[in-house]
Amino acid sequence: MRKSLTVLALCLSAAGLAAPAHAQLTGTLQKIKESGTITVGHRESSVPFSYLDADQKPVGYAMDLCAKVVDAVKSELKLPNLQVKYQAVTSQNRIPLMQNGTIDLECGSTTNSVARQQQVGFSVSYFITSVRMAVRKDSGVKDIGDLNGKPVATTTGTTSDALIKQNEKGRSIDVRNIYGKDHADSFLMVESGRASAFVMDDILLAGLIANSKNPANFAIVGPSLRDEPYGVMLRKDDAPFKALVDKTLVDLMKSGEAEKLYTKWFMNPIPPRNVNLNFPMSPALKAALETPTDKGVE
Repeated sequence: MRKSLTVLALCLSAAGLAAPAHAQLTGTLQKIKESGTITVGHRESSVPFSYLDADQKPVGYAMDLCAKVVDAVKSELKLPNLQVKYQAVTSQNRIPLMQNGTIDLECGSTTNSVARQQQVGFSVSYFITSVRMAVRKDSGVKDIGDLNGKPVATTTGTTSDALIKQNEKGRSIDVRNIYGKDHADSFLMVESGRASAFVMDDILLAGLIANSKNPANFAIVGPSLRDEPYGVMLRKDDAPFKALVDKTLVDLMKSGEAEKLYTKWFMNPIPPRNVNLNFPMSPALKAALETPTDKGVE
């Protein structure tokens, strides 16, 4: 699971498709074939990866990538009329809903970590983020050391919670963690003054700030607490389905289509307010697209 998929990608390209076209279906592919339905888990406020537009439809960069995966599933299973269902998930329930079969893939902003790999599977990484802090510019907070004795927001069930605690211990600062049910709720705590900072992935913070009522009131500050890879979340130990998902994503990366989709969502106006995040692709992400891997962060 943690080794590089570079060799796998080359093998997939040479062999055509590693999914079991001529073998008996198992796992998620069998479930989809028998039910005639694929259920896509999505987020409601993870801009610009997976969120609701003005019509309450899930859209975003991750949703576009997963739409390509759904097309590949239709082709592989010869089900052109495959029914696609969408299920909203949160940071707290996304893993249980994957484990119990409610969703078949999760398309959002989920970090691929070694700890999570004990519960679920992940595709190759399609984004690399840095964990930082969103604050009000008038808060005086510039670094994590400035949070001593102050309330800090993070979203329940995210990796940022552990990073805050690690830094508290290392810097001997006393932080009172308060939890939002989703990213929008966590950001609202900063916006309303109930929290001094929201610690989260920098791109998600940028999306929330850009879509806030007064973007000029906020800033992303402090050094990166950690770089983290995002992947499509899958059921654990489902090799045939993972191979199909990985091949689809690797093909998008190698063809340049993934970069075009990135430009669409990160460098152009996006719904619902036609805000341009103006978030250029980082060197780390460029490297991830050039050499696809499913390695999780420790």
